[in-house]
Amino acid sequence: MAVANGVVARASTKEPLFSFGVIADVQYADIPDGRSFLGVPRYYRHSISVLQSAVDRWNEQGNIKFSINFGDIIDGYCPKDKSLWAVQKVLDEFDKFDGPTYHMIGNHCLYNLPRSQLVSLLKIATDSDRAYYDFSPCPGFRIVVLDAYDFSCLGWPNDHPVTAAAMKLLDEKNPNTDKNSPDGLVGVDRRFVKFNGAVGKEQLSWLNGVLQDASTHHQNVIVCSHLPMDPGASSPAALMWNYDEVMAIVHQYNCVKACFAGHDHKGGHSVDSHGVHHRTLEAALECPPGTSAFGHVEVYPDRLLLVGFDRMADTEIPF
Repeated sequence: MAVANGVVARASTKEPLFSFGVIADVQYADIPDGRSFLGVPRYYRHSISVLQSAVDRWNEQGNIKFSINFGDIIDGYCPKDKSLWAVQKVLDEFDKFDGPTYHMIGNHCLYNLPRSQLVSLLKIATDSDRAYYDFSPCPGFRIVVLDAYDFSCLGWPNDHPVTAAAMKLLDEKNPNTDKNSPDGLVGVDRRFVKFNGAVGKEQLSWLNGVLQDASTHHQNVIVCSHLPMDPGASSPAALMWNYDEVMAIVHQYNCVKACFAGHDHKGGHSVDSHGVHHRTLEAALECPPGTSAFGHVEVYPDRLLLVGFDRMADTEIPF
């Protein structure tokens, strides 16, 4: 078993209540390999092979109830005349999984297509263009999926009030001409860049209601977001704009046991001041040919066990 931040994930002799697959930041594009703005190699064509390996492994195991895709299904460098084709190509691979896949929207998704189209393509269960929702895979647990770009400069029409308000916030927080640059910003203020976003007021209210209801029904909650929500599990420049507001709501209750995220490709793990675990998943995109990064989470009454494959580290999260 691999080690994540000193935490060794141990195999259990008991059967889990349920298990679900996880993968983050596939960012497929039919283009030559490249590098991130930090110089990290990116394998745009190979990333879909990582997804194929994940689906094959989940199906072979036979007990993976559902899978969660943590956003950025295709890359921003994908030619825009191929965006729809590329999204469908990746979704076709998810469809080979013997169970449902729950998706969330990431910034690279929004570089390619408007959120109204993505919500439909990803079959996100919502009656609006907002992409947050929750579901209960078994009586004692609830999964909450946040829309981390609910309030952002991305995906909304240019004349939409959300776009204008988000740009106003960035102008106040980030003096750079290039709003994707955190240059000169210090500490967690480096999160105020255009490729990040926030949970809007309506969604914050919804989250509070969901957690209140989960507490009433004695459910353990797993929160999923494209953007990380704890500085210990992410570089500052990858954090959600209002992670502090979201976590202030989470910390009002004792039901949230873990927050999983993508976006920061190197991955990370932390435990915050209230004992909530934060696990940022390693990206499929940055796996060289012959390697992979995906896993599954085994859910027990008293803990979660992330069993990682290859470059995704194992992590045990006790309650």
